[in-house]
Amino acid sequence: MADRPSDVTTLASDLIRIDTTNSGDGTCRERPAAEYVAERLDDVGIEATVIESAPGRANVVARIDGTEPDRDAVLVHGHLDVVPAEPADWQVHPFSGEVRDGVLWGRGAVDMKGMDAMMLAVVRAWMREGRRPRRDVVLAFTADEEASAVYGSDFLVREHADLFEGCTEGFSESGAYTFHAGDGIRLYPVGAGERGTAWMRLTANGQAGHGSKVNTDNAVGALAAALARFDQHEWPVRLTPTVRAAVEGIGTALGIEVDTDDPAFDADEVLAQFGPARQLVESTLRNSTNPTMMQAGYKVNVIPQTAVGYVDGRVLPGMKDEFESTVSELAGPRVHWDYEHTEVPLSADVDSSTFAAMADALTAEDPGAYVVPMCMSGGTDAKQFSRLGIVGYGFSPLQLPPGFDYQALFHGIDERVPVGALDFGVRVLDRFLTTVG
Repeated sequence: MADRPSDVTTLASDLIRIDTTNSGDGTCRERPAAEYVAERLDDVGIEATVIESAPGRANVVARIDGTEPDRDAVLVHGHLDVVPAEPADWQVHPFSGEVRDGVLWGRGAVDMKGMDAMMLAVVRAWMREGRRPRRDVVLAFTADEEASAVYGSDFLVREHADLFEGCTEGFSESGAYTFHAGDGIRLYPVGAGERGTAWMRLTANGQAGHGSKVNTDNAVGALAAALARFDQHEWPVRLTPTVRAAVEGIGTALGIEVDTDDPAFDADEVLAQFGPARQLVESTLRNSTNPTMMQAGYKVNVIPQTAVGYVDGRVLPGMKDEFESTVSELAGPRVHWDYEHTEVPLSADVDSSTFAAMADALTAEDPGAYVVPMCMSGGTDAKQFSRLGIVGYGFSPLQLPPGFDYQALFHGIDERVPVGALDFGVRVLDRFLTTVG
């Protein structure tokens, strides 16, 4: 059995009360949370290493020996930092960790101190009950995921790769939660891929001058035209193996015939039949480029020489060449583009015994549910760990009631999670980690 239900709730609540806000300006301090995690591991005899990448920017890594040491090890990781929260906007103070009517409130409840607490609760139960997983399990609690990961997983991969020796698969956030698809149908989307990050800077140079004069070489105009092209561009559908399997799996659950090999297959037409379940795949059918920022000028009657814009691009696995050639066309000859930040796309095997073990653990706790793969539209620390050859899955199990909008609570106001969902997650995570071969 997993740790008593109160343990995971207490752990999550305590972590939420430790303010680890990451504004992206370098002021975040994860160290108090890292020390808390290390102490909770030490309580049950697990040796943990606290590793600072800069003053206050701390990570925690621990290894638990399995009963079958010849097998590959697995990595279970969660980040300790959270995005900012404005208390005045919340019903409950975002760093109170308050439990109200069976629901735990606070920044990080779903992203992702709840998962951190589940990780701790599972391994603490193992130690108390004298149980072990089959494979070595490496736990990593990281800094800076909500920014660039430079102080967290990126640092660990560059400077402490030895701590992850033998790890071939990793498990972390954003998958294995209940998605209610209508008519009582429950889906559990498990992350088996991520689009790549392609944040771009667009720069237009032109002729500076007086705002009242004719100017045929206006940098602001050139940039605005390019950004409008990015905004209006319709990227073509490109079915990756993960998304193909997701579309087919959702179709099966909903009783909708889907043949992705049919030359007449129309992804948008199929998604129109999926109802609310369309949101599990609609953002990952294509590459994307969304303009997000513009910087130009300093006075209304002065035409600036330079204008800069930023575009949030996301790239499907295997689509980098097509993406870059299209971006160059959209930018046009007047605008230069380069990467502000880039990270690789990821893809994991959905036909693996590991994926089957995750599905078995979920359906053992929720019989009659359907487990489907999912490609995540954004990114996680799995991108950094992939440099060590670790295949990443999104597996942070939660059983959620109908009407609970899990995705909207990521970085949202009034972030919260039912206590029962955390208890469910502990049971599923325990079952999976002790049975996966």
